[in-house]
Amino acid sequence: MKKKDLVRAKVNIKMTPGEMLRTLRELQELSQAELAELSGMSQSNISALESEARQIGRERALALAIALKVHPAVILFPDFDLQDVA
Repeated sequence: MKKKDLVRAKVNIKMTPGEMLRTLRELQELSQAELAELSGMSQSNISALESEARQIGRERALALAIALKVHPAVILFPDFDLQDVA
């Protein structure tokens, strides 16, 4: 397969940061308690973030991103598309 044969993925659904957090956690087959332990947060805090009862914010996003091994922007800006600003 050649690079020119690849097609850029498009955002098919809109996600909130909480939905993205839940999706990333589930894709890695982690429970809320396991993610809490990895990130240094409480399980109730993870639940509140996923349900959008509490905003994630920069510091929490960084701790969660390290635990999930992703860039913090993936969590904070799940539906960002460079085409919208370019």
